[in-house]
Amino acid sequence: MTEGAAVGTTENADAAGTADTRPTKIMYVAEATAHGGRDGYVTSQDGQIELRVAMPPQLGGDGNGTNPEQLFAAGYSSCFHNALILVGNRAGYDLTGSTVAAKVGIGPNRSKGYGLAVALSVSLPVLDPGLAEKLVDAAHQVCPYSNATRGNIDVTIILG
Repeated sequence: MTEGAAVGTTENADAAGTADTRPTKIMYVAEATAHGGRDGYVTSQDGQIELRVAMPPQLGGDGNGTNPEQLFAAGYSSCFHNALILVGNRAGYDLTGSTVAAKVGIGPNRSKGYGLAVALSVSLPVLDPGLAEKLVDAAHQVCPYSNATRGNIDVTIILG
């Protein structure tokens, strides 16, 4: 989808020949609005989210609210965990007791802007390490967050 395009449009495969991970059909659209940037609040269209956002102390803020990096970490970890459960179930494994934790870092980039880095910590206590690694690799191909970030930010997956 190009910048400014309506949700639900699709384009041709990318020119670089990489796998096209864009949706072929939009099944759900989430809407959220920011009021005041990093020192304000965010709301969702359906009223499920109404949160104060604030700069963390490490970035010069008071830390009296959540921040976009925490929200991204929550979204990525829950989405990746769901993808992991999906591929596990497809392969006949019960992943009860598994968890995915995400750390999202922010810092300056070389283009005078800011960039993100993600570390996902995956716990699959009931599976042997070789099988766990195969399921994690498969989940990384299925997860929409992984597909959106691939090639754009560093994502490290730690299996333990």
